[in-house]
Amino acid sequence: MRLLLIEDDEILGDGLKSVLTQNCHTVDWVQDAESSLPVLATDSFDLIILDLNLPGQSGFELVESLRKGGHSIPVLVVTARTRVSDRILALDGGADDYLVKPFDVDELLARIRALHRRSQGVANPHLINGDLIMDPASRTVTLKGQPVPLYQREFELLQTLMENPGRVMTRNRLETSIYGWEEEIASNAIEVHIHHLRKKIGSRFIRTVRGVGYIMETSE
Repeated sequence: MRLLLIEDDEILGDGLKSVLTQNCHTVDWVQDAESSLPVLATDSFDLIILDLNLPGQSGFELVESLRKGGHSIPVLVVTARTRVSDRILALDGGADDYLVKPFDVDELLARIRALHRRSQGVANPHLINGDLIMDPASRTVTLKGQPVPLYQREFELLQTLMENPGRVMTRNRLETSIYGWEEEIASNAIEVHIHHLRKKIGSRFIRTVRGVGYIMETSE
């Protein structure tokens, strides 16, 4: 899952980015609301983690402007503001969830997963395609009941494909789902990851659409 973190505190931002990356998320980080607008206009993210006390434009104002502009991306507010009135203002302004600092990392991760499921219109916490089952919470994959060990990039790529069954995913879309701004991407990176995935789960799940990308075949 690719996340946009909007947090002006360097220590907290660095810590959040580190822990989220360790939990199989691709994270890009900006430190003010104004910097997020051109990014959101050009890049694709699955979810925003937003502080409210930002320099310049506040988090409240950013959420409101996003919703007025037609952005439907889930927004998880993470803030030190504890007042009920702030919760109401943020949620009524368009935020999807509200978490008060300090918080437990496991709760943050659970809220991210729940918001992502909701945005995908999925109730089941597991991704299932026939006998291939992924559990994003435990970051495990099984095939016919047997565990399939995956590296982080392989897991992220497979998750993106399983969340979009029957839909052609372009190479660029797959790259943006597993790589952040600061990472150098080899020209054949996606092809290499797909090759490794096929070796581990078989070739029947992922089909190449020549000149376009890849598609996760659905099991009847």
